[in-house]
Amino acid sequence: MAGKCSQPREWIKGNVIGSGSFGVVNLAINKATGGIFVVKSASSGAGVQSLENEANILELLDSPYIVRCLGRDFSTGANGERKLNLFLEYMAGGSLADLAQKFGGALDETVIQVYTREILQGLSYLHRRGIVHNDLKCKNVLLGPTGNIKLADFGCAKRLNSSQAGSKVSQQSICGTPLWMAPEVLRNEGLDTASDIWSLGCSIIEMATGRPPWADEVSNPMALLLKIACSSGVPQFPTNFSKEGLDFLAKCLQRDPKLRWTSEELLNHPFITRKNVMAPYEEDACSPTSILDVQLNEEDSDSDCDSEPLHNEELSSKVPFSTRYNRFRGRLTRKQQREYDLHSNEKWITVR
Repeated sequence: MAGKCSQPREWIKGNVIGSGSFGVVNLAINKATGGIFVVKSASSGAGVQSLENEANILELLDSPYIVRCLGRDFSTGANGERKLNLFLEYMAGGSLADLAQKFGGALDETVIQVYTREILQGLSYLHRRGIVHNDLKCKNVLLGPTGNIKLADFGCAKRLNSSQAGSKVSQQSICGTPLWMAPEVLRNEGLDTASDIWSLGCSIIEMATGRPPWADEVSNPMALLLKIACSSGVPQFPTNFSKEGLDFLAKCLQRDPKLRWTSEELLNHPFITRKNVMAPYEEDACSPTSILDVQLNEEDSDSDCDSEPLHNEELSSKVPFSTRYNRFRGRLTRKQQREYDLHSNEKWITVR
């Protein structure tokens, strides 16, 4: 199997670092090598089914833009329940959602351009193999220690009947996260690779604004879902985006899936191919090995160091891929924080 590596035989479970509708995610250490990896565990019927689907798909894949599956095993819980553990590579940078929050809620367009290119590389790899991710959002895009991007969370992923463009798979139940879903998916008309392209557009809006798509209309969730599914509307585009960026979003967010550009076509769009206008940063910029590394000046009073605090201008030069650095998350308004919380597990969950 293409993406399968040597499975950890003896390992130690660490702290919980995430949870979802499927179960929990823990850090883990391979006792034989000392390597750190991630374990996703589920014991419920739906959770086990979701993890099995994720493992079955990931074991077929081998791409630098897709998180690697290291193996899986079954165990018996304390109450005798059957438990599935899925072993995955550890991505030290966290998710794009984590990153945006650490840098004031939104990312600079130049950085969005870089991340979007790598997301498209991952989508192109999947789509050529007849696989639809079906739950693309910033929370499911992870960063490695060098700032590289990998697609993750394939619990909702589907294999098409054929790898040919335009083929569809019918769904007996809707799967994904509602605010990022394409209209045809919410109408349960089946999905194809174009569904991922709509979700990509929504994720770019999320990166650019620090808010979920449709954030201005979440006061009435049911009315909003009907609007996404049945109206002629699209999410509001970022007001500060370039002409190329807005055109790119327009190509992604066509309500008619037949009019959306494919991942291959989007890789040749000017928004992706244009020269990076912030090239002077290339020599000096470095990506964090963890999202914790960006907390350069938070809670200075708790530090025992005597070093001078960095001014905002100095910090911006050290972290050039931020559009606007917040020394404290308090600068996010309560409204913005509520909006971002809407795609947490308590509100908008991944539907499986």
